[in-house]
Amino acid sequence: MIGLVPSILSADFTRLGEQVREAEAGGAQRIQIDVMDGHFVPNITMGPMIVEATRRSTSLPLEAHLMITNPQDYIEAFAKAGADVIIVHQEVCPHLHRVIQQVKAAGKQVGVALNPSTPIWLLQDMFSLLDLVLIMTVNPGFGGQDFIPEMLPKIASLRQVLTQRGLSCDIEVDGGIHEQTVPRVVKAGANLLVAGSAVYNEKESVAMALSRLRNATAIQV
Repeated sequence: MIGLVPSILSADFTRLGEQVREAEAGGAQRIQIDVMDGHFVPNITMGPMIVEATRRSTSLPLEAHLMITNPQDYIEAFAKAGADVIIVHQEVCPHLHRVIQQVKAAGKQVGVALNPSTPIWLLQDMFSLLDLVLIMTVNPGFGGQDFIPEMLPKIASLRQVLTQRGLSCDIEVDGGIHEQTVPRVVKAGANLLVAGSAVYNEKESVAMALSRLRNATAIQV
């Protein structure tokens, strides 16, 4: 089953609760909160307070995607704020196993994100511990970027490895996800699709956008 995961990075923050509820009503599986610190990525966004506000607006699972240095210092704060899934980047975790255990000790699901230039084999000893691997299909930091097609073989390779090992770890993709790219990432093996500007935009309602994306998951390429 393919799950749609709206990213509130592109939402109208003057109507955040309303737009989160619209996503839930439209059939979103989860909500993602993109946390950026201006160090690991060239942008500054939201923190635990936004997770708390989003938690009050929906019963859907919340993902905190921590695009920050030293994520281990903030896991407890995001867990207490209401995040159900905490995603850290392999690139900033020299002691990744310790951070994974820290998230699990907080009672949360754990994911690890990989930037476009980061190979999947760096996680080969961690796969069995993870609930989710997030393949970045743009360079993280800003919404509205173009999908990097070279990531499709990376997604397919990850799916092959997980299938061979009999693991149920989710494969999530984030970046440049819209009607044209959805069929390609689904064919490659992704089952969770993060979409920001394709869901929250001025051209259509959130429900219409989610319906359009959902229909695209069934397109054969």
